[in-house]
Amino acid sequence: MSTELLLQHFLMYIVVPVWLLAGLADYFCHKVTRIERTSGVGESLLHLLQFVLVGLPLLAALFLEINAAVLLIMLTGLVLHQATALWDVRYANATRGVPPAEQHVHGILEMTPAIATAVIAILHWPQFLSLFGAGEARFTLELKHTPLPGWYLGSVMLGVLFCGVLPYAEELLRTLHAAATSRARTKGVGP
Repeated sequence: MSTELLLQHFLMYIVVPVWLLAGLADYFCHKVTRIERTSGVGESLLHLLQFVLVGLPLLAALFLEINAAVLLIMLTGLVLHQATALWDVRYANATRGVPPAEQHVHGILEMTPAIATAVIAILHWPQFLSLFGAGEARFTLELKHTPLPGWYLGSVMLGVLFCGVLPYAEELLRTLHAAATSRARTKGVGP
């Protein structure tokens, strides 16, 4: 098996599943610490922002031909995700306790997009270097010439749905409900 195929399989069958499972683990950490009663809607919105910041590059890598444009999308998403992760941790630490298990899960969630981006950059090294002026950069967005297997794409999309979209939508609804209930109680208690 070639090094290129090994890296591709590492990315597809280890990095992406670990990433998705870490996202689900993080959701359960938030549920256990009852963020709806502490950091609330603000932290939940930060989680959704982080999801989008890694989700768009993931979709680009899954469906588009990897070139300078997709690598730039991935690098931009990575930098913005890391900045938002710092913002999220600062916000969470100020409003609730972040237990050690959740901190470890955060480490995985911060490193997996970096690992995925690095592996894809290695696999498409000439286009990566072209971002820094070495070679001809291609900035067209086009569907993969050789798509990933349909079963794999379907599995990843189901993983995204069940490990990301549904849990974090539920988290947002739970925090919105708790905020509305708190406001209603405050109005009912006042003069």
